[in-house]
Amino acid sequence: MLHSMKDVTTQAREAKEAWIQLRSASTEVKNDFLRHLESCLRGSAQQIIEANKKDIAEHFDITPAMRRRLELTDASIAAIADGVRDIRELPDPVGTLVRSWTRPDGLRIERVRTPIGVIVFIFESRPNVVVDVAALCIKSGNALLLRPGKEALHSCEALMRCVRDALSQAGLPAMAVQLVEDRRHEAVNELVQLEQYIDLVIPRGRESLIKAVCDHARVPVIKHMRGLCHAYIDAAADIQKAIQIAVNAKTSNPATCNSVETILIHQGIADAVMPPLISQLHAKGVEIRGCAKTCSYDRECIPATEQDWDTEYLDLIVSMKVVSSLDEAIEHIAKYSSGLTDSIITENQTAAAEFLKRVDSATVLVNASNRLTDGGQFGLGAEVGISTARIHMRGPMGLEDLTVPAYRVIGDGHIR
Repeated sequence: MLHSMKDVTTQAREAKEAWIQLRSASTEVKNDFLRHLESCLRGSAQQIIEANKKDIAEHFDITPAMRRRLELTDASIAAIADGVRDIRELPDPVGTLVRSWTRPDGLRIERVRTPIGVIVFIFESRPNVVVDVAALCIKSGNALLLRPGKEALHSCEALMRCVRDALSQAGLPAMAVQLVEDRRHEAVNELVQLEQYIDLVIPRGRESLIKAVCDHARVPVIKHMRGLCHAYIDAAADIQKAIQIAVNAKTSNPATCNSVETILIHQGIADAVMPPLISQLHAKGVEIRGCAKTCSYDRECIPATEQDWDTEYLDLIVSMKVVSSLDEAIEHIAKYSSGLTDSIITENQTAAAEFLKRVDSATVLVNASNRLTDGGQFGLGAEVGISTARIHMRGPMGLEDLTVPAYRVIGDGHIR
């Protein structure tokens, strides 16, 4: 008998009911879920890859960047399973004491971390998100509704089979993690208005997707916006270090939101940095779009337009600009950065401190590649994404960030 499609209100209500049980689950039970999930992923790699091949065959017209995000391999599935293991090994944030104090009258007040509730996660192309977010949400005591893009549907359903199996094996409610069944665009708009069931929405993908969610949501939204990221090579940079970092930040995986789209170079070091940097970028297949000064170092350079400074390429393309000062670099970043991650390469501690103080991004780095802005690299196990929102938290959003502090007050007949 065919399973009839549930509407979003039914799924949201079932998620809320599941969360009531899940929120008080013990650390042991949640870790049991993660153990079964890891085991299922390692044992089901071939079935998951077959499902992923169907997605790629059906959506052959997607961009190269989306295809890189969509594709799953034995190595990437092993990495997803490793991420689940890492989350299992992290301390459970639920119930963690943030602070406690006793008032003069003996009233004891505690701030402890508690789950957020039912989280809706809307995303495109990256099927690994299903497992990363399910693992983080269950460990932090949150129920989850996932809405993937159509291009990743077969892959997400294959991964969900492991999630459902692990929930069952651990004795956790089956509806604690669900894929949204209604595939209509309107269904997302309806879902993000269900204040009585949904506590938080996290959209991750194109700017147009995030804007559409924000336009319709009646519940809080944490935005994981585009990554228009910068690396600034200061006059006091170590040249070898600067080239190594800049090339890595652009080429290690250009399809990710934490890859660099613009490299700024101080004019005082340009003659020394530009020829070897341009040579190494070209060797990696990078197309350079630059200011007039940049183009004077590179016959293949395409003159940059105003639009280039404001473009997230997600590809082997980079904008480059020679600047006259640290101030000019910071002003350029303030104008064009998406606020996700920006970096400075310098041996001058005063310049580094100035950059850290004045650049208003979720993650600011000194002498390190922007590609390190990632939950796994930060030791968070995995991440829900990189928040560019200005409330709750900013930057890679890990396990603890899926909880919020609440008060627990212990008295002995105290009245006011």
